[in-house]
Amino acid sequence: MLKHWLTPTVACGAAYLATNDPLIVAATFVLWLIWAVLQPAEGPPILSLALSMQWVQVSIGLYYEWGTGRPLQAFTAPALREMVTIGLGCLLALVVGLLGGRRLASAISMADASRPTTAFSFKALLLSYFGSVAMVAAVQAAAWEFPSITQAIIAISYVHLALLYLVFRQLFAPTFRWPIIAALLAFEVALGFTGFFANFREPLILAAIASLEVFDSKKTTHWFAVGLLGAIMVVTSMFWMSVRGGYRASFITENNFAESRSARLERMQSLASGWTKRDSSGYASDMDALVDRIWVVYYPALAVERVPKVLPHTDGAMMSDVLTHIFSPRVFYTNKRGLLNESELVRKYSGVFVAGEKEGTTIAFGYAAESYVDFGVPLMFLPVFIYGLMMGITYQGFLRIIRHRDLAVGLVTIICWLSLYQFERSWAMTLGLAGTLIIYVGALTFFFDRMWLQKFSDLHPQEQWSPTTAVEWDHFTRRH
Repeated sequence: MLKHWLTPTVACGAAYLATNDPLIVAATFVLWLIWAVLQPAEGPPILSLALSMQWVQVSIGLYYEWGTGRPLQAFTAPALREMVTIGLGCLLALVVGLLGGRRLASAISMADASRPTTAFSFKALLLSYFGSVAMVAAVQAAAWEFPSITQAIIAISYVHLALLYLVFRQLFAPTFRWPIIAALLAFEVALGFTGFFANFREPLILAAIASLEVFDSKKTTHWFAVGLLGAIMVVTSMFWMSVRGGYRASFITENNFAESRSARLERMQSLASGWTKRDSSGYASDMDALVDRIWVVYYPALAVERVPKVLPHTDGAMMSDVLTHIFSPRVFYTNKRGLLNESELVRKYSGVFVAGEKEGTTIAFGYAAESYVDFGVPLMFLPVFIYGLMMGITYQGFLRIIRHRDLAVGLVTIICWLSLYQFERSWAMTLGLAGTLIIYVGALTFFFDRMWLQKFSDLHPQEQWSPTTAVEWDHFTRRH
């Protein structure tokens, strides 16, 4: 038992000696706990990775200011430290909820069944992936033409990310196939940079997740892969922070810019050429802007300062509106009203005038700030715990009911990453996205999983399958 506590004791002790800041010590302990108790049942450590991303959004500014001494906007908020503490509390509530949900799902008795390793041969997987690339653009364009089923249509586009992850899984195991990995990443990142949002990050993150699934600390190539992907994510994010304003303005000011992918790609190449010629002070400013953007506690900290001193808690009114909105699907309630824009929440509870719908943007307030305004401490942590419980059941439940292991791992990786990695996302967006992924993508995967099993059963009715027949199943998928 003593051995298990040695690492956090040393880490927290070193953090205190280096910074003399109890809040950094607490943040260091929470990060250790995320990785210590959320060990994956199968596949990559996706729960730990997703919560670590939230941890970065809650804590990174503390470490950055200590390491560089460079000021950040969030330090001007009087209740900054209280908000960081609240954020760490939300992470602890999620950890406890995820553990409880996984245990509940594991307690469900299920009959023994075959667990084939793969549903796709690599060739079939690649063909499906490239088909999804063509599908995504058409699906996203058509989604807004059918407002009653927009969420269902958009959910289909997430299948592309699942297929991309499955491709990366096969490229990273059993050996790293660097030429194909590099070509695929270059293609996906280039596509991502031609969008309005920072869509270039998803392929890099999925590649990193796939590499961590097979990570071996004794292999230099594995350390190199993780380090390289991390460096690329930081550099591309700095570049995006530097150029995104002018690039996005082109969508409005230039005719046909939004319709021409080649024009957008040429613009990005031109911007990249200019960006690489900047001096070191320019890159330092870009890093400051990146950390300021990632550390999403400024507006919530202002709200913590004002509530309940200036404005009272809402006693759950916002959560009630969110749940009513989610459980009133537009396909049945075509005239339902929208929720209050997040920028309006920031203006009201943080006391700062920020850009909103008129400017074509939204300033994030986040689920933690909403929960605090709704319930205050400590009741605000209850809905966070319940959400963690739901996601824990989802994670463990899909791993149990999806038979093909690649489909099961790919499904929970995409659902849990997209549903858990953003601290700044509102409750409406958080619950809506999670529900959409679980209902639509989960149902589609379950249907395909059972259909593919039935196909094999029909072709080979006499064969009895068990978990030990994975090699034969791989041979079968390659033939069919």
